[in-house]
Amino acid sequence: MPEVPLKLTMKDFKSDQEVRWCPGCGDYAILAAVQNFMPELGIPRERITFISGIGCSSRFPYYMNTYGMHSIHGRAPAIASGLSVSRPDLSVWVVTGDGDALSIGGNHLIHALRRNVNLKILLFNNRIYGLTKGQYSPTSELGKITKSTPVGSADSPFNPISLALGAEATFVARTLDSDRKHLQSVLRAAAQHEGSAFIEIYQNCNIFNDGAFDTLKEPETREDYLIRLEHGEPITFGAQGQWSVVHPPGGFGLKVVPTESAEASDIVIHDQTISEPAYAFALSRLPEGDNRHTPIGVFRSVDRPSYDRLVTDQLTEAKAKLTAEPEAELASLLSSGDTWTIL
Repeated sequence: MPEVPLKLTMKDFKSDQEVRWCPGCGDYAILAAVQNFMPELGIPRERITFISGIGCSSRFPYYMNTYGMHSIHGRAPAIASGLSVSRPDLSVWVVTGDGDALSIGGNHLIHALRRNVNLKILLFNNRIYGLTKGQYSPTSELGKITKSTPVGSADSPFNPISLALGAEATFVARTLDSDRKHLQSVLRAAAQHEGSAFIEIYQNCNIFNDGAFDTLKEPETREDYLIRLEHGEPITFGAQGQWSVVHPPGGFGLKVVPTESAEASDIVIHDQTISEPAYAFALSRLPEGDNRHTPIGVFRSVDRPSYDRLVTDQLTEAKAKLTAEPEAELASLLSSGDTWTIL
């Protein structure tokens, strides 16, 4: 008999746990968007897993009616890597924050991306430590005044998109907590990607860093501040399309200029499939300190064999050899490499 399509709804992905974030937190919007999107996967809930580290975002597995694990600080990518490689039949999602992923967890994150482990990594970036009550984080602005930096942070912040591209992640995107349509379109693209998919989500912390991204959300400013990336389309933006991203003549990188002063041939046509990460990296460097010229959407989406597939192929080949000549192969394995004779 033909297989009956799996019919799940948003309600199926809501757990029985009380959602306990501060009222008004951007995490609520992200949770609702993810729960609403999950039925599109057509995957049974028992084959979906959410792994988190430590932080406000890391409560996420409690609220998803799937398998999940609230792990330890910064180690979610490492734990999720082991799960993904050993259980390639699962859809494995990592939920983390700017502090969890980019401070103590930075090493685990970049190596998961470098290896191209088949994970979907959602990094909630609110540019603050929320769970521990408002210390500056690795993405806080230079000069940021917080409880731990009373005269202003002296640290230069990480750009998470640039960091992911530097690790040569095969899928890199950015979106906003309050734009459900855009957020779900990025989730959809990430779910279809084989390998590491990294999504930075600008998320408002209304208690300790309220309004950090208001200029990207308010009707009066968002059209002139946001650059919406669309594959195959010219990168123009503004309420009247008055700004364009161009290749500066004789220079490196990209820059924003008035559309009326740009040659049509100089305006960049967005191509997320360019294998060399330098183009996407240049896009990631466009934002100004006040959030002007912030691209959202998919920066990069390229094909490369996932770590999971490469490891599975190695195991399959090794098992085939062992099955063909089990005694010879075992003897060869035991006598290979450095051996010692004990008298």
